[in-house]
Amino acid sequence: MKRSCMSLALLLLTTCGGGGSGGPTAGLYQLVNAFPALSFSSPLFLTYAPGDPTRVFVVEQRGTIQVFENNPAVATMAEFLDIQARVDAGGEQGLLGLAFDPDYANNGFFYVNYTSGSGGLHTVVSRFQVTANPEVADDTSETILLQFDQPFSNHNGGWIGFGEDGHLYIASGDGGSGGDPSGNGQSLTTVLGKILRITTAGGIPADNPFVGMGVGVRGEIWAYGLRNPWRAGFDRANGDLWCGDVGQGDREEVDLIVRGGNYGWDLFEGNREYDNPDNIDIDTTERPVIDYGRGQGSTVVGGYVYRGPGVPTLAGHYVYADFGSGRIWALLWNGSSVVSNTEIASVGAPASFGEDFAGELHICSFDGNIYRLEELP
Repeated sequence: MKRSCMSLALLLLTTCGGGGSGGPTAGLYQLVNAFPALSFSSPLFLTYAPGDPTRVFVVEQRGTIQVFENNPAVATMAEFLDIQARVDAGGEQGLLGLAFDPDYANNGFFYVNYTSGSGGLHTVVSRFQVTANPEVADDTSETILLQFDQPFSNHNGGWIGFGEDGHLYIASGDGGSGGDPSGNGQSLTTVLGKILRITTAGGIPADNPFVGMGVGVRGEIWAYGLRNPWRAGFDRANGDLWCGDVGQGDREEVDLIVRGGNYGWDLFEGNREYDNPDNIDIDTTERPVIDYGRGQGSTVVGGYVYRGPGVPTLAGHYVYADFGSGRIWALLWNGSSVVSNTEIASVGAPASFGEDFAGELHICSFDGNIYRLEELP
């Protein structure tokens, strides 16, 4: 992957090769409260059930999922799932991910990712099923698909999502602490610091890149060398997997995840060397689409390539944010380099992005609200 330029300053358009006409411009957008009558407890994700344009689901870190009508005037919501008793929440822990089975309309299956302290701190990826009431899940239906220990309480990753291939992808952090003390990011014998790929039954797809590579190598691994992949998302137009990877103390980065890719941590942090005693060439790893320093923020939040109908100037742009600074950018990628990276808005404590059925982008904030981007009149 070619080296790209990083974003430079508040409200400035930065380009590698020039920007296109009719694209995003600083000052063109506003954030509106998408559901002003509702309030959420540390919302971490918004999504929809396949085939259902009428409702959205919001994941709350404490261990609950809320469901409600996808309507700005909605005034009530139902508790779809409550597994607070199983979830160790707080800090970077909690109920962190939700994905609906592509055949949800027929089988009622959905999948979650959460941290548990029962019997030692660990990550659980499991499947649940909805009841006959579409507003209520069966909390006794849990089937654990994957479980692995977490040595520290931070860097849990937690995003999960289905690819076009029907397999479940899982973002896993490097296990925490600081500086990856156990070298998990570069190790193929652990699922920590990875993007994983499993079947809906928890099995390992035969075409995963490291299947059969040797004793101890984890076949679930799809890509490696990640520190704390915080929020990822598939481009619904072409299937590309975008991911925000939180840096150590210097650089934040956005990556395009490819099969078998090594994203460099902890040899590199973004485009800079971090701990590389063997002088490994950075070009042997997958380079970030973009990286940025502490002048821009401190915790990248991965988003989505915008494909909705409501904000045409954002079409085809990857929209992402930073939790620390609250800045929101729209990045245009031509397949080999960054065309433009425009700061378009800001909001307090943006924790995650989500799409509804139509592809409209929503921003989950730890202020308890869900926001939507609109063009100014």
